[in-house]
Amino acid sequence: MHNITFDFSDLHLHGAAFYDFLALRKQIFVDQLGWDVPHNGTVEMDQYDTPVAHYSVVIHNGRVVGGARAMPTTALWGPHSYMLRDAHLGKLDHIPPEILPRDIATPEVWECTRLVISDSLKAQKTRATCLRLIVDGLVTRARGNGAREMICLSSLALMRALRQTGYDVHRYGPTYRNDEDGRIYAALRMPAELADPAAVAARRMGIQSVANLPLLQGAA
Repeated sequence: MHNITFDFSDLHLHGAAFYDFLALRKQIFVDQLGWDVPHNGTVEMDQYDTPVAHYSVVIHNGRVVGGARAMPTTALWGPHSYMLRDAHLGKLDHIPPEILPRDIATPEVWECTRLVISDSLKAQKTRATCLRLIVDGLVTRARGNGAREMICLSSLALMRALRQTGYDVHRYGPTYRNDEDGRIYAALRMPAELADPAAVAARRMGIQSVANLPLLQGAA
């Protein structure tokens, strides 16, 4: 299992990975969750899949098994900025404006969207590895472009999974129930830092400070 990152300028270097990522999104978001988003019989692709977007995709045994998208909160393409800001401005029907407590537009904050993991990955450990590869790929891409923080619109279940994987992620603003899939969502924020396995170990042992666990700093 390995990660690749790209944008529109170099997606051609990775064969069908981008198209296969769009196909995986369609399987999960449209076929399973019933979201009303642009799609055809094979792929899902929305107004934020543009040349200002960056992608992190995970490949396993030659197949795309996960991925996500990110862009700076300064992004603009036609009438659209980024998803949470457009919701904040009342442009998106299924997301309440108050989901983002304040307007954010700075190159130091990037938004992540469309995170998906294939149902073909059954084991919890394998899915956790896939999640880490996806998010670490986005973080690396964002940090390389000056980001210090990441935000996203996510289910609370994903927030727990991110914490268990080693990310210092917190809810940012109110929650709401999505009327399409019935799940509870909220805006999340976290430092643009790679997953920290030592922090996971500390939480599992009920220890708040990782500094108290010097022997775990090198554990992976």
